[in-house]
Amino acid sequence: MINKMTGIVFSGLVFGMMSGIVSAADTAQSQNDIAAAEHAQKKAASVDGEWRDTGKLIKQAKAAQAEGNYAQAVKLANKAERQGELGYEQAHSQEKLQIPSYLK
Repeated sequence: MINKMTGIVFSGLVFGMMSGIVSAADTAQSQNDIAAAEHAQKKAASVDGEWRDTGKLIKQAKAAQAEGNYAQAVKLANKAERQGELGYEQAHSQEKLQIPSYLK
């Protein structure tokens, strides 16, 4: 009986430790992805190429992270980062865009 109880307690401790490790890794991943999204947002803003929803997505990612929904936080942060990258590219591709005279 004692061996069975010891095994149950030990299993509970191992599971608890493993959940903490997974949670710490998830937290770190979401923090890194949010930081990357913020960097991409600033880069796009530096050339006036920030897209409308990038900041909203970063706020939503931070809220999801605060709620412990790390998978959703990573997903939103990655989407925001991609928007930042695309906004930067778009701004650079249109730097020398000439507006035709008939549109002025």
